[in-house]
Amino acid sequence: MSSPFRQAQYLSSAFKLDQLPADEGLEIAFAGRSNAGKSTAINRLTQQKNLCKTSKTPGRTQLINFFSIDQDHRLVDLPGYGFAKVPLKLRQHWDGVLSGYLLQRSSLTGLVIVVDIRRGLGELDRQLIDLVGHHLAVHVLLTKADKLKSGARQKTLKQSLQMIPASGSASCFSALSGLGLEELEQHCCGLLGLGTHIKKPRLNSQG
Repeated sequence: MSSPFRQAQYLSSAFKLDQLPADEGLEIAFAGRSNAGKSTAINRLTQQKNLCKTSKTPGRTQLINFFSIDQDHRLVDLPGYGFAKVPLKLRQHWDGVLSGYLLQRSSLTGLVIVVDIRRGLGELDRQLIDLVGHHLAVHVLLTKADKLKSGARQKTLKQSLQMIPASGSASCFSALSGLGLEELEQHCCGLLGLGTHIKKPRLNSQG
C-alpha cells in the first residue's frame, strides 16, 4: 500500500499567527532542536528529497511551513529551537508564536519531537513536552539511530519513554538507512486518521 505522505506538497508559510492557514482538517507538527534532523525526517517520510529545505546552519528555518497531504490533512515543519546565535528578539517572537500555535490550534492533533539519539531528550525538549503533553499526542523520534549500535539505541529509547507522558510514544529512526520509517508512517497515519492504523506498543522493536 502506497504511503499517503508521498503526495505531500508545499502549502504555505507563516511568520505570525494571523498568517496560518484555515484552522480546519487535521495536521501534525514536527519540532526539535536545530540540526536534530527534523526537515530530513519529513523529507524521508514523504520520500521527497527537497520538500523541506535542509541546512547545516542551525537556526535557518525561521517560518512555520505547512505541507498538504490532501485537502484535509497537513504536515507542519516548525522552526528549530535552542540555537544561541538566533537574535534574542527573534527567539522571543518565536516563543510567543509557537506557544500560541501549539496551544490554540484546533486542527493540530499531534506533535513529533525530533531528537538526535546521541544527545537524548534535553531541557528544551522536556519543556516542550510539559507545555503540550496534557492535550496533544506526543511522539519522540530519535533520529540518526544508525550512528549507535542496537544496545545503545534501545537504552536511549527506554530512557526517553521514562521522560514522557504515559500517553506518549517514542521510536528510533534513521533517514539514511530507513530504520523505523514504517513505524513513523504508522504513528503519523494514526494521528491524522489516515487509513488503518495498527496501534503498536510504546517500546518499539527496532534493534
